[in-house]
Parts: sequence; structure tokens; C-alpha cells
Amino acid sequence: MNTTLKTRRVEVVDALRGFAVVAIMLLHFIEHFIYGVYPEATTEVGQLINQSVWDALFFVFAGKSYTMFALLFGFTFVIQQRNQENKGKDFGGRFAWRLILLMLFATLNAAFFPGGDVLLLFAIMGFVMIPLRKLSQCALLFIALVFLIQPIELLECIGVHVIPTLLNDSYYPTLTQVINSGNFWEMIWANITIGQIASLFWAVDAGRLLQAPGLFILGMILARGDYFNRDMGFWIKTLIVGFISSFVLYVAKTSSSESLQVIFTMWYNIAFTAILVSTFVVMYQSDVFKRMTYGLRFYGRMSLTNYISQSIIGSLIFFPYAFGLASVIGIAWSLVIGIMVMLLQIMFCKWWLSHHKLGPLEYIWHKLTWIKK
Repeated sequence: MNTTLKTRRVEVVDALRGFAVVAIMLLHFIEHFIYGVYPEATTEVGQLINQSVWDALFFVFAGKSYTMFALLFGFTFVIQQRNQENKGKDFGGRFAWRLILLMLFATLNAAFFPGGDVLLLFAIMGFVMIPLRKLSQCALLFIALVFLIQPIELLECIGVHVIPTLLNDSYYPTLTQVINSGNFWEMIWANITIGQIASLFWAVDAGRLLQAPGLFILGMILARGDYFNRDMGFWIKTLIVGFISSFVLYVAKTSSSESLQVIFTMWYNIAFTAILVSTFVVMYQSDVFKRMTYGLRFYGRMSLTNYISQSIIGSLIFFPYAFGLASVIGIAWSLVIGIMVMLLQIMFCKWWLSHHKLGPLEYIWHKLTWIKK
């Protein structure tokens, strides 16, 4: 790994991480944080606007923002590992402890997000990276591809049932009923129990169980190869391949049988993410685009704080235990509010990082990670 990557943060990665978290947040806002209560549109125009906002955001970001987040999770692991190797230390044990701590943060976020939390999946499947950390790039790529071909789903397609359908139809309706009650503590308990179980089971049914570690490993490969500091040739090729692949896979997933749709959807999301990431990296070489996305660098450096705080803010706005505005704020206005929250968070990040090296939750995570034995 070259000196540049070892000695300073990669700015485009911070901005890209901020972009991924913002995309996740805006989706959560129009979803009312998985609390499916909306006002009825009073006009056809209003209904059209709401549906257009929903369709556009889901087309661009659904399944892709999570994919970006997973790639950068693996990328960060390698950076931390390299930093410790430079000090003559091994990061494996500390990273395992760091993942356990991440489960606690996942529980905190899930308390305010009834759909459960993807951080729990990251914390569980992140252990896969530890025994792989010393393998060659070729070995990592092979293992990543094994994960990403969706072997469980492929076996299901030929009639070999490896994992039964886990998600129970009662989970999400039960969570909605508890939220409707307006009881804060009952909501917290249901979210961190039923919600987390539902989230994990949904991840298995949706094909993310093996896709997540595959994406982590791709992130490791990107970090080891210093691809974010390379010339743009790699990213332009990635953009072209991603564009062609996403077109082919979109057609495949929309015309395939139900058993194949999960596989094609997962592959399509990766291909589309390749478009988003490569486009972002290429455009980031422009000073104009860099200035436009300047705030995302701060947002990305405090991604954990922003990710969890947006769930708390969203629950306060939409859920009955607080302001309970889900029934009066439509999808389009929810997007507007999400953008306003994002801008306020960016302002806070800039102010905070001008006085502190790490964000509030990042600081706690760091301190607990390196607590003395």
C-alpha cells in the first residue's frame, strides 16, 4: 500500500461514505422509517408527485446505498489493519471486539427504527474478514465472487432448500401496532427484539446474508490496491461495465421467474452501484463537483453519528410517541424534511470536526475499541 493511503485519509472515500449515508437517510425519510402511515393525496397532481419521488429514489438508491456502505465497510477495515501493522500490531482481535461494539450501536439505532438495523448484519458477517485479512488479492477476489454469485439462492433455484423462509408475516404488522400505541418503552423493546429479528430474517430472504461479506471483501480489494488514488482509467472502465451489466440485469430481473429474481436483483444492484461509485469518483476529480460535495466529506467522517441520529430524529417527527406527523406529511414533503435534516447535520458535522478529531459516537467507538486489556 502506498504512502499516500497510509498517511492521510482518502477524501473521496469520506465523501462517498457521506453520499451513501445520505442516500440511506432520504430513503428512510420517504418510508417514514418503515412506519407505513401516510396522508391520502387530495389531488391527482399531489399523488403523482409523491409516487414520482418514491419511484425515483427507490430506482436510484434502494439496494445501492447499502451496497456502497458495505464496500466502504471493508475498505475501512483494511485501512485500520494497515495502520496497526505499521505499528507492529495485529488488528484481528481488536476488530472482533470492534464488531461486538458495533452490535451495541446497531441495537441503539434499531430502538428508533422498527425495521431492524443493517449494522447488525454488518457486525455479524464482518467476522468473515478477520481470517481473510492476510490472503492475496487473487484469493480475496475468488472468495468474494463465491459469495456474490448468491450460492444459497442458486441452490434454491434447482430445488435444494438450504435455508427455509424465515420472515414471518406477523413481524412488521406487530411492530406497527406497537408504534401506533404511542408507548415509548414498548416501542423500544419491540424494535430491538422483533425488529432486529425481522431485519436479519429479511436479509437472509433477500439474499444479503452472503452478499454483505462479498461486498466487504471487494472493499478490502479496493483498499489494498489503492484504487481510489489511481488514475481514472479503472473507474471509467468500471462505469462502462456497470452500465452495460445493469441494463442486461434489469431486463433479466424484470422478465425472470420468481426464483431467479432475488439473484438478478442482487447482481443488478451491484452493477448499478458500480455506476454510482465510478461516476462519483470520476466527477470528484473536478474542482466544481468537489466543492459541491464538500459537506459530504464531513458527513462521511461522522457516518455512525449521522446514521443513528437520523433514526432518532425521524422517529421523533413521524412516530406517535412524539410529534406523530406521519399521517399529515406526504412522501414529497418527507423528502424535503429529509434534505433539511441532512443540511443541518452537515452544518453540525463541520462545526464539531472543527473542534474534535472524531464524531461523538465515533469517539466512543474508538475509545472502547482501544480500551486496555
